[in-house]
Amino acid sequence: MPSGWQVGIDVGGTFTDVIAVHQTLGEVRAAKVPSRTDDRIAGLVSALQTVDLAWSDVDDLIHGTTIVTNAIIQGDHAKVALIATRGFSDSLEIGRQNRRHLYRLDLPPKLSPQVPAERRFEVTERLDHEGRVMITLDPDSAEDAIRRVERSGAEAVAVSLLHSYANSVHEEALGEKLRSRLGFVALSHRVNPEAREYERMATTALSAGIMPLAASYLDDLDMAKPDDSRLHFFHSAGGMASPDVLRDLPLGLAASGPAAGVAAAGELSRTLGFERAISFDMGGTTTDVCLIIDGKEQIANDRSIGGRPMRQPMVAVESIGAGGGSIARLDHGSLTVGPESAGADPGPACYARGGEWPTVTDANLVLGYMDENSVIGGTIRLDIAAAREAIAQLSESMGMAMEDAAMGIIKVANAALLRALRRITVERGIDGRNSTLIAFGGAGPMHAVALARAFSIGKVVVPAHSSMFSALGCVGARMRYAQQRTVRVASDGWDAEGVEQVRQALRTTLAAPLAATGHDDDALTFEEVASIRYRGQSYAIEVTGATLDDPEGLGRDFRNRHRALYGFATEEPWELVSIRVRVSAPRDGMAFPPVARTSAAPSPVTTSSCTFELAGPTPTPRFDRASLIADRMLSGPVIIDDEWSTVVVPPGATLTADADGHLHIATGIES
Repeated sequence: MPSGWQVGIDVGGTFTDVIAVHQTLGEVRAAKVPSRTDDRIAGLVSALQTVDLAWSDVDDLIHGTTIVTNAIIQGDHAKVALIATRGFSDSLEIGRQNRRHLYRLDLPPKLSPQVPAERRFEVTERLDHEGRVMITLDPDSAEDAIRRVERSGAEAVAVSLLHSYANSVHEEALGEKLRSRLGFVALSHRVNPEAREYERMATTALSAGIMPLAASYLDDLDMAKPDDSRLHFFHSAGGMASPDVLRDLPLGLAASGPAAGVAAAGELSRTLGFERAISFDMGGTTTDVCLIIDGKEQIANDRSIGGRPMRQPMVAVESIGAGGGSIARLDHGSLTVGPESAGADPGPACYARGGEWPTVTDANLVLGYMDENSVIGGTIRLDIAAAREAIAQLSESMGMAMEDAAMGIIKVANAALLRALRRITVERGIDGRNSTLIAFGGAGPMHAVALARAFSIGKVVVPAHSSMFSALGCVGARMRYAQQRTVRVASDGWDAEGVEQVRQALRTTLAAPLAATGHDDDALTFEEVASIRYRGQSYAIEVTGATLDDPEGLGRDFRNRHRALYGFATEEPWELVSIRVRVSAPRDGMAFPPVARTSAAPSPVTTSSCTFELAGPTPTPRFDRASLIADRMLSGPVIIDDEWSTVVVPPGATLTADADGHLHIATGIES
């Protein structure tokens, strides 16, 4: 019998966040616990126990994880073999001509290929770019390649044949033979059905390399899961997926946690009616930002993780190495912050766990933004003396007062954050000044107003449960899948039938796993994006809400988008390069859960001396977030604290809580 509990769990490198929601009872339970890398299943069960639930009490558990991301970054891949078209197996090593370090000739120009030459094999076959068979797959060469794969000791195999995105017949034939003899097989037409041979091959090899790890984790979870509880995973395209889908396509778990936070920000943006918003997730090591338009998070199809190309639809998160644990130091007389981080062990100096380098968190404490008497999460007692000692080393070298050095650290960190905002707005032809900044994560609400002011943004929203917003994104996730496919149709030779065939094929493929879980086609929502370029251009630009059945309208939309991005557009011929479709299924009854509130009028818990950029040291009242009354305005300077995070409202800004516990901050900037 259903219990009614819906649970989102986001397992990060340091902490595991869990939120349990019971819509009928109106009850919310939330907690943070240390992540367990020694036994991930035990860590997940422990997180449930922290909110007084057994796994058998949970109807739906939606899980975000960093297991795949960490494996890619750390190079923890299975031994992979590659099968390619004869003459093309070295494409993986040749790659592209760009160097990783443009001016460092003493460093390797590129990473070594995922598959060494001794495990790269070839078969005789050939298709042209439209998928026509020029040379039929030779069965003897296929059998020879498979035998050599078996002798190579490979644990997984990637198959990437030339132009298989246009016709999968040869890859499917090879895949059928391989699956009967090897456990893990990745086929490029399933992983990335697009042109760009190197990126497709590299992405397929990467997928094959993490298949054993992902399958092992999924199998362990399946064995531990009670029969009457459903398990889902949050995937990098911004929705939840079933374990069965992710067994064959494990790259869907890359960037799982950041994508969940962005999805929650998108849902909040829709709920509050924001036309344009920017999600701002600042944690201990990194900051993730993403543009949200009309409540929809932006999707990109050409990303990289750990220096490896990963070509598949993913939430367009811009990540930078700036967080609360980012280390500040002098580099040839210039103050730098990050990307090196103190991490969780030993952590910032103020955690009193052995950290000695000054960090952003130490600077926030020295400036008075964090309460030196607080115990974060009931486990971390802040040490103001240790923070001051760490920053004193820097301030002496800089020849300035300690508070000035701490403010310098914050300014440099915010400058890096500002560049990330520009990359997702200005560099994409978007005026971000009219956006609302949605700030979450452990450190985001401390930096949000200063960052918004630097970018001329007039409004910041700190959502309820902001310190564990990614877990909230998991618990409120929709079932959603996305895929992009190359089409190559010229504007002056429009093939309406061919375009429609690709659209319907994508819709059928993406709807299949939703149908398997009981969703009717009539209830599904389809979104389409067209990638278009002028004839002769190398790269395409994306047109959202594409009118694929109206080429003239599509051309107008393309020219308008080109003009917005580059300042000009011409009437010359263009071509539709690819189509991306995303399908989602509704999820009834899911909404943002309210936060616990007190009924008494708010009064300051204490007063701190805070140093602000323009005002200097200022007595600043601190309020408990749970005490805030809806629609009552507080004028800065004011600090709002909860168990895991701090919201800084500097002089000139005002804060108002709404009935759901979201904090709305007017920055004082006319946007």
